[in-house]
Amino acid sequence: MQTVSLSGSARQSVGKKGAKSLRRDGRVPAVIYGGSEQTHLHLSEIDLKKIIWSPDTYLLELDIDGTAKSCVIKDYQFHPVTDRIVHLDLLEIFDDKEVAVDLPVRAEGSAVGVVNGGVMITNFRTLSIKGLPSALPDRITLNVSDLKIGDGIRVGEVLIDGCTVLQDANDV
Repeated sequence: MQTVSLSGSARQSVGKKGAKSLRRDGRVPAVIYGGSEQTHLHLSEIDLKKIIWSPDTYLLELDIDGTAKSCVIKDYQFHPVTDRIVHLDLLEIFDDKEVAVDLPVRAEGSAVGVVNGGVMITNFRTLSIKGLPSALPDRITLNVSDLKIGDGIRVGEVLIDGCTVLQDANDV
């Protein structure tokens, strides 16, 4: 997976008023789950926009007041009117523990069916994958060169070394 380094600070007040003042200052309140304890922090909204609006999945190397943690984004919330990031949930990653993430799917090649006048429909832009962090690829690349009109690639045909696809194997 691609890695991004960010720095954040621990949150002093965890309530509504504290979160509101952080958002006014261009910071996003966040919580890290998955370790021995939850960590409440805040990160720069500008840095997070570049990561969240990207279709890729990133491994975040966080520096929280001198403490290093590896995380992935599990969930984020947007303001319903302004589309600003309101809150972020992060999952702490350990080298010996499997993690489930959504990886982007990329089509490679030019399908025979598209050249003959068909239309390629992508049902899933991401696939849910479970595996050790060292085994997770940046993205899932599928070669579509041999697909004719009416053909498809089933999720069960997607094989990734050291990882398990969590979606139904019969999905196209």
